[in-house]
Amino acid sequence: MRARKLATLLAGATLTAATTLTATAAPAGAAGPCGSGYTRVGVYNIGIEKYGYRTGILEVYYSSASGKNCALTYGDGPYANTTSWKGVVISRGDGSGKDSDAGNYQYYAGPVYVSAAGQCIDVEGISPSWTSVKLDNVHCG
Repeated sequence: MRARKLATLLAGATLTAATTLTATAAPAGAAGPCGSGYTRVGVYNIGIEKYGYRTGILEVYYSSASGKNCALTYGDGPYANTTSWKGVVISRGDGSGKDSDAGNYQYYAGPVYVSAAGQCIDVEGISPSWTSVKLDNVHCG
């Protein structure tokens, strides 16, 4: 009797977990933070060298259909999901087409975009601790 009760409880828990996962999973064709058709091409840590832990994350995306790159900066560590200052800058490798966003945001700064098909880009993410990661002439293509 006790084994049957335990098996019933475990089956119920498994069904609940499976239902919860299915209900919260994003559809396969769902748009990401930059919109539909963008693929993440880079994730970069901010703050580790200065503080020993991440204070932010810079993410870079690309759409081969539009030839545009997109970037966002998320807060992390003590700044994850808290309203704090975050910034992100993107441009073509020659400095043209610059787009930026900065301010007090709960989740992320951006998205910012640049058309750069066949070119390299420069991108920078600034975390709330005023640390940054800057990448020049990356994601060429």
